Amino acid sequence: MKEIPEKCVSCGIKLTGVGGVRFPCPSCGTIIARCNKCKQQSNTYTCKSCGFGGP
Repeated sequence: MKEIPEKCVSCGIKLTGVGGVRFPCPSCGTIIARCNKCKQQSNTYTCKSCGFGGP
């Protein structure tokens, strides 16, 4: 079973409240978590498992 992250992969804050998102990496399927602020600002992220990056 895959670990579900509790922190935003872009900025590192703990995901609480409304607007955060968790989704599978398009490349390897590892769960990626992003906070609402980073998502809205299109901050970059990198998958810790395979190195895939996105906005």
